[in-house]
Amino acid sequence: MHKVVVNSTPLIILCGIGHLEILKELYGEITIPLAVYREVTRKEDSACMQINKCRSWIHVEEIEDYTEKKMYKAKLHDGEVEVMILSQKQNAEVVIIDDNAAKKTAKYLGLPVTGTLGILLKAKREGIIREVRPLISEMKHIGFYVSWDVEQMVLEQAGE
Repeated sequence: MHKVVVNSTPLIILCGIGHLEILKELYGEITIPLAVYREVTRKEDSACMQINKCRSWIHVEEIEDYTEKKMYKAKLHDGEVEVMILSQKQNAEVVIIDDNAAKKTAKYLGLPVTGTLGILLKAKREGIIREVRPLISEMKHIGFYVSWDVEQMVLEQAGE
């Protein structure tokens, strides 16, 4: 079983484009910290409903020692800090996070990191999705910022 810890933005984006199941197909199960669960389910919207319907494979875990959160002085949100702590405790195989500061922190901590675009590339390579381009378009349509350079790099890696 894969040890995968996911932050809120990838969950919200994948729910927003109707492809949350990609995470299940790639990893079987994922873990999210309690702070991430609270953030994603704060509003009773589509993401909230989808996350709650998938609780058989999305596991919510509370960090045990809240004093550890004080060690993170960077400008990280509560959920991002808990993602770091949980990922270290579980020796996560991958941390899925989109925020650049959080990605840098995770890499500094030696955690294997990817983001939503990396998940889409992996899903295409494994035959879960046929194309990345339309999903990037949908992501941008719902407010996920992707620079032109990054979009071109991802599309090139996807062979599109």
